[in-house]
Amino acid sequence: MPELRAMRRDDLAQVAAIEAAAYEFPWTPGIFRDCLNAGYSCWVLADGTRVIGYGILSVAAGEAHVLNVCVTPAEQGRGHGRRLLQRLIDLARWHGAERVFLEVRPSNAHAIAMYERAGFNEIGRRPNYYPAARGREDAIVMAMELLPPDA
Repeated sequence: MPELRAMRRDDLAQVAAIEAAAYEFPWTPGIFRDCLNAGYSCWVLADGTRVIGYGILSVAAGEAHVLNVCVTPAEQGRGHGRRLLQRLIDLARWHGAERVFLEVRPSNAHAIAMYERAGFNEIGRRPNYYPAARGREDAIVMAMELLPPDA
């Protein structure tokens, strides 16, 4: 089974390649490097030396934000995205966040379903948030409350 571990600088080429394979408008390698430099929680799912997915979380002022969760297209549909998302939620809780936010494209039905199964709910929309083939696409804003363990 692939292992979850902290992202390292030497993972960046593989992470950027997965991003480019999975998205029409991918993050640049520099954005991933900036996330590491900023101290965000950056994790990979690795099968030996091969990175098959990653997740990035920022936490500040009692709130966490899932910035990116992605699995290489050949490995999608096997629960890897759910594992990465759960790690990010666990990290948000560990950092003392009270809620977790994320944005997702309305056209990404698989991701929306995964987030809903994890406990996220739609709380709003950001118009023209994402670049798209024909202009811009809105973002669905989703949130999850992190209840204390004894709640």
